[in-house]
Amino acid sequence: MASISINSAAELLRPPQDGMPFIRANRAAEFTTEAGELAISDGLIASFEGDGAATVQIDASGCAVIPGFVDCHTHLPFAGWRADEYNLKVTGASYEQIAQAGGGIKSSAISLDEASDDEVIAQAEALATEMLEHGTTTFETKSGYGMSVEGELRALGLAARLGESVVQQIASTALLAHALPSGYDVDGWMAEVALMAAQVADEKSASALDIYVESVAFDNEQLRKMGELAQQHGFDLRAHVEQFNANRSVPVALEVGARSVDHLACLHPDDLEPLAQSECAAVLLPGAEFLGEEELAPGRALADAGAITVIATDANPGTSPIVSMPLIIGLAVRRYGWTALEALLAATINPAWLLRCSETTGSLEIGKRADVVVLDGPVANIAYRFGHNPVAVVISSGEVVHVRSDWEDRVSGER
Repeated sequence: MASISINSAAELLRPPQDGMPFIRANRAAEFTTEAGELAISDGLIASFEGDGAATVQIDASGCAVIPGFVDCHTHLPFAGWRADEYNLKVTGASYEQIAQAGGGIKSSAISLDEASDDEVIAQAEALATEMLEHGTTTFETKSGYGMSVEGELRALGLAARLGESVVQQIASTALLAHALPSGYDVDGWMAEVALMAAQVADEKSASALDIYVESVAFDNEQLRKMGELAQQHGFDLRAHVEQFNANRSVPVALEVGARSVDHLACLHPDDLEPLAQSECAAVLLPGAEFLGEEELAPGRALADAGAITVIATDANPGTSPIVSMPLIIGLAVRRYGWTALEALLAATINPAWLLRCSETTGSLEIGKRADVVVLDGPVANIAYRFGHNPVAVVISSGEVVHVRSDWEDRVSGER
């Protein structure tokens, strides 16, 4: 494995102190972004000094060095796209109307069912490559488009296969209650979910369970049941909540020990402070909010209250066909009124904690896995140059895995 020296960086993004599992948003200003250098050896961050003997030398003068992005909410692998639905949305159709007409999740379930395993993996690998080029070195996968027992288990198997073929580290989530399959009532499907959860636990094919609570999906009673299943089988609980309506799901999620609540565009004001004081991540999805013209999650208020804030792409074929974390950071900064540092902690160490990998990645610390991104300018430019991909070099587990073509002359040595 090559040794790497990143030299003359204008900014090195460092946490307030080493060993922090997560950073509450009201401490974001404690990040340091001083000039410096970084050495990598045996796949790990070795020191914050340059190494003239390293086999790979990277000139980062004038630029920032940050941890690789952690995208903790994606719906990979999936099949096909739903561009026709986007046309309906922008001309006035609501998500609920599209879903009730047979679109939405059920449409993606049909596409997944009709695609071969190889076709699904090929599309997911291409998207993972695009994610890598935008700095994502760890991401989450979800089932949820299977819409049958066989389909959900197949989706989890495809996620495992994807994890073996991509550069990134992945974490698998079993979204077993995404939409109600045809031929089932809610109780009947939740009985199947209970059986699947036991099988998934035995096979260790996922580390978390997830549920979608909404008018077109499941309710708080099923959220409570999913929490009980998670506790019974040793899973983390994730929950899609408060996307289109204030269903008051957050108190239920906190009661059953959820690791995260995701979306929160319609978070009830009374639930903000308890969430902010808990050890439950508030995962905001500004891409879905923007493209779906949804309500705006209270990102500024959550940050001020000291929540464990997280942002993610929500990469999926319907509501957020986005895989670029820099784009998501730009949306979060502009729409939530966040600083660049607030957005970066929500895209690195906090989602790493959520996926239970912050001991090994998510921040620049000696001994952590060398998942490192070199930007083509300062940290502030990620949001300021909206739509531009600022990622020049990506290092994953101590290997240089991507160098932008215009940066080839800044990276020397054998890699």
